[in-house]
Amino acid sequence: MQPLTRRQQQILDFLRDCAREGEAPTLGEICTAFRLKSRGSLHKHIQALVAAGFVAPMNGRRRGVHLTKQATDADGLPMLGRIAAGRPIEAVRDHERVAVPPQLQGRGECYVLQVRGDSMIDEGIFDGDWVIVEHRSRADNGELVVALVDDEAATLKRIEQQPGEVVLHPANADHEPQHYTPDQVTIQGVVVGQMRRY
Repeated sequence: MQPLTRRQQQILDFLRDCAREGEAPTLGEICTAFRLKSRGSLHKHIQALVAAGFVAPMNGRRRGVHLTKQATDADGLPMLGRIAAGRPIEAVRDHERVAVPPQLQGRGECYVLQVRGDSMIDEGIFDGDWVIVEHRSRADNGELVVALVDDEAATLKRIEQQPGEVVLHPANADHEPQHYTPDQVTIQGVVVGQMRRY
């Protein structure tokens, strides 16, 4: 599932504003609002929003562009910053929200982090990808976690917990597993979804 482009997010925000006023704008009204000359480019954005589950399919039987329940339930998940998939770095709060389909969300409180680095590429997680993280303080061995190391730096790794030791495993042969004592590692959450822009 690809994240929304900036224009798609702007259109979704516009549709949400209209929905709060009880309106469902037509394609022509959306073109006017965004000063678009072609409905073709708008149609591509609308189709992307349909594919993401935010806009109801336009089947010609209703007037206007209608949001799905998913789109009106929430305005996205908080984007809490960037996290290293190589060496640990600090996750930075960016104070923005990212539209995430419910199929990619966990059961509990979730947030989004953007991945930096290449240590998880063998798991299909690349530099620039977004991961959806369910906030948890415990994880099972083998789960992909956001781990806070020494209360100062967060990293994305597979976790192995043994008596007296926590090992954070990369998924790249060029990187070595990181070994810590249990009191050095705090689990911040477990990865439950991933998104990428091509």
